[in-house]
Amino acid sequence: MIENFREFQVGPDPFGRTWKVHFSWLQTGISIRHADTVDVKFAISTGGAPFEERVIALPHPVLLAVSENVGHALTDTWCLKIAALHLQHMLETGEDLEKTLVTMQPQEIELHARELQKDLTASRR
Repeated sequence: MIENFREFQVGPDPFGRTWKVHFSWLQTGISIRHADTVDVKFAISTGGAPFEERVIALPHPVLLAVSENVGHALTDTWCLKIAALHLQHMLETGEDLEKTLVTMQPQEIELHARELQKDLTASRR
C-alpha cells in the first residue's frame, strides 16, 4: 500500500521504468468541466522527463454508493487515496496511460475502496 498518497513512486511499469507521482489538487468536476465528479490531479514523471498531468475523475453518485457499501465517509482524503491507487494501477499496467483524463468505472472505485478498507482494518489490529 502507498504510504504517502501525496507524493510516491510507482514501478516498474511494463517497460521497467519507475514513475514519480505528485498530488496537485482535488476539486469537483462541476466547477471545471460541468461533470458530476470529484477530479483528482496528479503530476507524473519518469527518467527525469518533464512532469505530465493526469486527472482521475471519480463519479460522485458512484462514490456515494460505494462509501455507503464499505461504511466509509465520503471525504477528500478517501477520494485522493482511491484515485492514487487507480493511478498506480495505470502506471504499473500501462492501461489508459496515454489519457490525460480518466474516468473511473464503478467496479474500479469499489475495488480500491475495499482495498483501503482492508488495509485500515489490518492496521487497527
